Amino acid sequence: MYFLNKDLIFPDVSKASSEGLLAYGGDLSVDRLTLAYKLGIFPWYDDDHGPILWWSPDPRFVLFPDHLKISKSMRQVMRNSDFIITVNKDFEGVITNCSNIKRDGQKGTWITKDLKEAYIKLHHLGIAKSVEVWLNEELVGGLYGIDLENGVFCGESMFSKVSNASKVAFISFIQNTNYKLIDCQVYTNHLESLGAEEISREEFLKYLG
Repeated sequence: MYFLNKDLIFPDVSKASSEGLLAYGGDLSVDRLTLAYKLGIFPWYDDDHGPILWWSPDPRFVLFPDHLKISKSMRQVMRNSDFIITVNKDFEGVITNCSNIKRDGQKGTWITKDLKEAYIKLHHLGIAKSVEVWLNEELVGGLYGIDLENGVFCGESMFSKVSNASKVAFISFIQNTNYKLIDCQVYTNHLESLGAEEISREEFLKYLG
């Protein structure tokens, strides 16, 4: 595992461990985060006082938009619900809710204070995007991620305060954009049910160009 100093550089992703851990250290500057995503690397750690951990897993969990699966029950939810979907209306609200939501198997959140501030900066620059789900004017679900402007969207996190809200955000986002690939990073049952699948890191990097 490589230690990152102030130089804006990452080791080759082939140097990552079997779990996908590539490097530690560095910072969360706009330039470093932008470079990381372009190289298929993302930060994932759970302590503002510890080192930043950088990952590039193999295989990579992704979703091809034309492989999106929508169950009959979800189609009914999307037709009959009172959800209102917006894009980039409340990025800070989405990332705050993502950081606060309790998740099975996790004691805390990996969206630290520093990480949250860094992604808000990326949002102000048009690099990070959010999708919001509203019900009775309350933010009840959403997701956020990084737009690489090459047809790839790197999903970071989603949340749901009411049943199906995060699924509605995810499905609506994919149906109304022209991305060729959605990076889901690592496997989850939730995203597999929506059509996500594993591909090799080598294949994933080809989509990044």
